[in-house]
Amino acid sequence: MSFRTWTPIALLVVSNIFMTFAWYGHLKSQRDAPLILAILASWGIAFFEYVLMVPANRIGFGRYSLPQLKVIQEVVTLCVFAVFTVFYMRGRLTLNHAWAGLCLVGAVYFTFRK
Repeated sequence: MSFRTWTPIALLVVSNIFMTFAWYGHLKSQRDAPLILAILASWGIAFFEYVLMVPANRIGFGRYSLPQLKVIQEVVTLCVFAVFTVFYMRGRLTLNHAWAGLCLVGAVYFTFRK
């Protein structure tokens, strides 16, 4: 497979790791910090998300349609979030989360179906 096939997906995965920490990491690591510090820290982390997200979309557009890029991004986001929830936040996933994941598989199927 080509550079334009896998590079956008890899960039989206790393970008979403930054995004997830920017959005939710402060709930664990800065629980007692003033809100403005959590916001500023999140903005700093989110910068790196954008540094990766923009090239991912630029490289991927043309290889993937815009709706396909969006569905890939959403699936990557939820996969990264699931790992973050279990391993960083020490949460647990339920059978309902598995059913929701199957719905995403359907979304991917219909988005990529010819």
